[in-house]
Amino acid sequence: KAIYLLSAAATLLIAYNLYTILLVLPDEVQQGAIYRIIFFHVPAAFMAFSLFFLALCGSVIFLISKNYAFDSFAAATTEVGLAFATINLVTGSIWARNQWGIWWTWDARLTSMFLCWLLYVGYLALRPAIEDPTQRATLSAVVSIFAFADVPIVYFSIQWFRTQHPSPVLT
Repeated sequence: KAIYLLSAAATLLIAYNLYTILLVLPDEVQQGAIYRIIFFHVPAAFMAFSLFFLALCGSVIFLISKNYAFDSFAAATTEVGLAFATINLVTGSIWARNQWGIWWTWDARLTSMFLCWLLYVGYLALRPAIEDPTQRATLSAVVSIFAFADVPIVYFSIQWFRTQHPSPVLT
């Protein structure tokens, strides 16, 4: 019963926040209404990175324990993380088109995020290509660990490279 109450409360809070973001907040002086995309773009990146970290943890634990539940956990969190990474890339491109006049530029932040996205797409494409469950889980875990190495590069790319991407307000 408590789960239904919490779900209802969460639904109401989400609806209220969407109403506030989309209809109540005034347009930003320089960017206009497009700035609202940040309320989707940035949380999508945080969620993607958080889920990729959980996939990393599941992969490491699988390699240590050989418990297939952790392989399944890593695969599931990667799928959801990839959905959030896709939202991040799409909303970023929409914002860039409005602000820079182009949909895409091979900027360090954008390129490293696109590479991250490709690595995790590769992870998900690899899984059904390997029939043996042990080989699939082991190789997937290694790829997941390798793919996560790009996450800090994406995060710190603004500080390490000259980039068009706006500097983060939250650090």
